[in-house]
Amino acid sequence: MIRLRLALELGYDIAEPGCDFIFNIHAAHTDQQRVVEEWLTISQDLQPRVETDSATRNRYLRLQAAAGPLKVAYGATIDLSHHVGDPAQIGEVPVARLPQEALGYLYPSRYCQSDRLHRFAMREFGQRWQGYSRVQAIRDWVLQRTTFSSNTSDSNTSAIDTLLETVGVCRDFAHLMIALCRAINIPARFTTGIDYGADPALGPPDFHAYVEVYLGDRWYLFDPSGTAIPMGFVRLGTGRDAADVAFATIFGTVTSAAPRIAIEPIAGADGQLVVPRHCTDALSTDA
Repeated sequence: MIRLRLALELGYDIAEPGCDFIFNIHAAHTDQQRVVEEWLTISQDLQPRVETDSATRNRYLRLQAAAGPLKVAYGATIDLSHHVGDPAQIGEVPVARLPQEALGYLYPSRYCQSDRLHRFAMREFGQRWQGYSRVQAIRDWVLQRTTFSSNTSDSNTSAIDTLLETVGVCRDFAHLMIALCRAINIPARFTTGIDYGADPALGPPDFHAYVEVYLGDRWYLFDPSGTAIPMGFVRLGTGRDAADVAFATIFGTVTSAAPRIAIEPIAGADGQLVVPRHCTDALSTDA
């Protein structure tokens, strides 16, 4: 079991009263991710509410703020007890046997135009053994052919843009891997979180985008950007692509500051400190 402690702070300057915010910054409750404790502070005297989506288990903080400065701070202690699988024993699931909740992640979406990549994906990956290793090959292909570079994409950049331009940030890597998986009928979803273990050379800790792929009987973790350690992912939200799980959706005129995020491993209830590490096992925090 890995125990991680995280803290984040978001800052805004609001130009007019009645600005609505929807945040996706609360750690999700999943089968292998347990929120031991958490706290939330808001600088304005508001009446926020936290709602949980019954299908995705994403948790949304909703509030309406007054004009002026607004600071939102969230912290949590998280226990991760990963399901660990042998990649050689994990196969793909035929479409006819996919559970209902996985079907929505087969279809094209705004940033993942899998229908336009079918021929390409079949040519590159169609002849491979249909299982975990084929998804791992897609992940490796995206990593090897795409360069990670900050400020090289924007909110309009799609999987096809990243394929052509061969550069991007974590969300672009994730969109491209998802589109390629869906193009060969493998359900894949966009996941946002906070990760422990990213290279400090990339800058201070930030929100991270990665991929969960449905194989065997559960969702397995993949990091196509190669910038983080999957064993150290704390999941916030899942969706079809980035449009579904922005950490903040704002309705109004605001100026925002860069998020301030910290995460560290701490000793668990048994007194043992377990630090996330790279491994070759298949990892999942959700059935």
